[in-house]
Amino acid sequence: MTVRTLLHGVLSCAVAVGAWSLVAPAQAPVPVPAADPGRRPARVVLTWRDDPARTQAVTWRTDALVEEAFAEIAEATANPGFGAVARRSPARTTAVPVPGGTTAYYHEARFTALRPDTLYAYRVGDGATWSEWFHFRTAALEPATFSFIYVGDAQNDIRSLWSRAIRSAFLEAPRSRFVIHAGDLVNTGESDEQWGEWFGAGGWINGMVPQVPVVGNHEYGRLTRTDPRQLSALWRPQFALPEDGPEGLAETAYSFDFQGARIIVLNSNEDTRLADQAAWLEARLKEPRPRWTIVTFHHPVFSVANDRDNPKIRDAWKPLFEKYGVDLVLTGHDHTYGRGENLIDGASRREEGGPVYVVSVSGPKMYEVGKGRTWATRTGANVQLFQVITVSPQAIKFEARTVTGQLFDAFDITRSRNGRRRFVDRKPELPVKY
Repeated sequence: MTVRTLLHGVLSCAVAVGAWSLVAPAQAPVPVPAADPGRRPARVVLTWRDDPARTQAVTWRTDALVEEAFAEIAEATANPGFGAVARRSPARTTAVPVPGGTTAYYHEARFTALRPDTLYAYRVGDGATWSEWFHFRTAALEPATFSFIYVGDAQNDIRSLWSRAIRSAFLEAPRSRFVIHAGDLVNTGESDEQWGEWFGAGGWINGMVPQVPVVGNHEYGRLTRTDPRQLSALWRPQFALPEDGPEGLAETAYSFDFQGARIIVLNSNEDTRLADQAAWLEARLKEPRPRWTIVTFHHPVFSVANDRDNPKIRDAWKPLFEKYGVDLVLTGHDHTYGRGENLIDGASRREEGGPVYVVSVSGPKMYEVGKGRTWATRTGANVQLFQVITVSPQAIKFEARTVTGQLFDAFDITRSRNGRRRFVDRKPELPVKY
């Protein structure tokens, strides 16, 4: 070994432990393939297929050696022996090919006949190899205050940069009851590696806080250039979602009620199905519903970024939002932030009747705010954000925060006993840099 080689090794070690005031050159992250599925449960995620007050669904994946899969559940207690009274539910298994010639087995179990507003513990496995015990709480039957997290597109650099968004959101609102992801969870819907990053970023949060995924355009793809765009084959095996939407759009257009709010998810990617969804949406808005209504989908009704506009979506759905008093519309896609309140005819107004429209982004892919976006009273670019929304019988309180914790936007929507809504803008003054 030469003196130069030895000295280089010493310097490298010194830099690594911080003994020298040297900065190593920046290097691009090296892609690491997703780990092959194994016997131990992985990618555990809570969702709903039915009533959140009395049911819960969970999915996970293993390798093909797991021939039978189960979930066990019991009311959670501080006594570690609670598992002795756990009841077991069989899982439904779907085999899905993944890159490298491997087959992953996706398992889904449903818990039913649960007690409302009750803390449960559950685990998943094959009877011999189990996950850890996770907790979740069922919804209350009556309207009651709760918070949830809403994030825009994760999409790129999920492990390295989006992870800080979802984790910061959870630290800000650890008692959130669910998380809405407004589409483009990954960049390539068929990429098992990218889905591995998405599940890894959320980690155990996914197993304890139900996720509400919205399908985005990047969850669609083509097998060849001439094939029609199709929903990723991984979407339905890994998310167990309500099937109450229009025929053919199961688990991409759906709805559920939660403690005084109706959450409606639409699929804005299906251009030829906008009218079908409008008819279904109107039926869900016409029928008796809770005090608050929140709608979410991927493409904005009003765009923020340059050269973006979605007139077909605006024409098909916006009149229904206004006619039936939708309170909040949450979207993504534009990789910028925009919020405009109570829009009636496209200009930003404080008229009673229309919803508040929000566009947001949580991942690192960023666009600039376009010129003339007068519909929005707060915009932002080049900033990773998450939103915490608190719903009570009296109000919806909205806060958008940067991943470093700074309050970026805030407003309230209140409703009087006679049903009249009032909008209260609480947006803070922003510093030059955020």
